[in-house]
Amino acid sequence: MFPAASVGDLVGNAILSYLKSTKSPTASLTFKGTTYGKRAPMMAEFSSRGPNLVGPDLLKPDLTAPGVNILAAWPSISSPSGEEGDKRRVLFNLMSGTSMACPHVSGLAALLISRHREWSPAAVKSAMMTTAYNLDNRGSPIKDVYTGGPATPFAIGSGHVDIQKASDPGLLYDIGPHEYLHYLCSLNYSPSQIALFDRNFTCPKRSTMQPGDLNYPSFAVPFESDAVTITYRRTVTNIGNPPVGTYKVQVEEPIGISVRVKPNILSFKMHGQKLQYKVSFTVKRPLTESDDSSFGSLTWVSEKYAVRSPIVITYI
Repeated sequence: MFPAASVGDLVGNAILSYLKSTKSPTASLTFKGTTYGKRAPMMAEFSSRGPNLVGPDLLKPDLTAPGVNILAAWPSISSPSGEEGDKRRVLFNLMSGTSMACPHVSGLAALLISRHREWSPAAVKSAMMTTAYNLDNRGSPIKDVYTGGPATPFAIGSGHVDIQKASDPGLLYDIGPHEYLHYLCSLNYSPSQIALFDRNFTCPKRSTMQPGDLNYPSFAVPFESDAVTITYRRTVTNIGNPPVGTYKVQVEEPIGISVRVKPNILSFKMHGQKLQYKVSFTVKRPLTESDDSSFGSLTWVSEKYAVRSPIVITYI
């Protein structure tokens, strides 16, 4: 243990402000050990954030997982601090970073595939995203340590992964290899670029697909100055138990946006049945230079399931 403390940006700025406010600043360190009852989880300030500048029609990140102070195996060739003068050797160490969140999600994906061998990688991702949660242990929106306010989808994606619910999501947003290729076509990839993924595939000359139509379990809607309404299409696959069920849509509209879903009720009669729906996003008022991003959600709700997708509106 070192006589030091690591603080975030908000606390660091408060310390700097205090240092500038007095000629004789004082400080003390008190190590309290493990504390209980604090808000959890919280969004770490070091985590990467959106929007997705390369593809604004696709929300990133997808979701979040535990990544702060994770107890993990540590190579004995290195000290726990990584400093040359540190001669200690340990088998385990506390580490933080997205490299700690990644193995949590990878392990969960492996567990899901072992239980659902027929699921595609996109189906696994869909199950994790649509069942993620956004409220902490106090029932409040998960806090973003970087901003001090609630974490938006640009920080948390669909939410914090929930291993139990992900195994039984009710509905799936599945994507096949050719759908990804059509998505690349909608981004105007050249034939030589497409050939890097599939040499036998050619983009259709008259495709109606737009980038936002990729069957993703989230909605990222970039509005240009002259756009009024943007419509996306989605297909969901029923894997619920029991297989017969009805889902009604619930929408939390982003500020300044009207959201219409057709149909607003999905009735499934068998396992594996696929149904399509369209979502139209309409600007309620003319855009101004001060308009920024706004957030909402679309959730298909049945007696047993709540299949949630975040909505992100940006103005470009």
